[in-house]
Amino acid sequence: MIKPAFTLSALVGASLALSACVSVGGSEPPDSLLSLTPTAMAPAGSGASHNRAGNETSAIAVLTPEVPAKIDVQRVPVNVSDTEIAYLQEAVWVEKPARLFRRLLGETLRTRGSMLVLDGEDSPTVATRYLRGSLIEMGYDAPTSSVVVSFNAVLTSDDGTVTSRRFEAREEGVLAEVSAVGPALNRASNTLAGEVADWVISKP
Repeated sequence: MIKPAFTLSALVGASLALSACVSVGGSEPPDSLLSLTPTAMAPAGSGASHNRAGNETSAIAVLTPEVPAKIDVQRVPVNVSDTEIAYLQEAVWVEKPARLFRRLLGETLRTRGSMLVLDGEDSPTVATRYLRGSLIEMGYDAPTSSVVVSFNAVLTSDDGTVTSRRFEAREEGVLAEVSAVGPALNRASNTLAGEVADWVISKP
């Protein structure tokens, strides 16, 4: 975890509204927890099969993305400036964002076609394609009042070709409150997951 190198009083001087919503220390447990919910889900009864020898259909493994230290926690980071980070008060993920985002990507891919999507915690051995990458940002940017989700995707195709692309989704005009930031992060994450899924499908 990155500990912010500033005091709450310094935040007050920068922004009174923001200082009431960020935390630099411990606090009481939140009333509720944040999660990522897919806007589209594969219908019940749908599925796919894969025969590695016959290659009946492509099997893709979605791996847990790498994350910087500020995201490798169950808190929502607030970028106060280029060098200062805080955490949004009362905003706590139900589990670490990397795992939530992995499952969101997997479910989004399932809705896009007939490929077999493997997004469990164990490293799959039957996959012919692999989607990995780095979840660079998933938090709140105070100077622009925006939520930002940024993902550097790396796709390994059936023939071993490796391609990469950076994706970013941003929603502006968001209040620095958990009731606004949580839904906005979910919308931005779904938008980005959809763009990643479309890119994956466009690749051979």
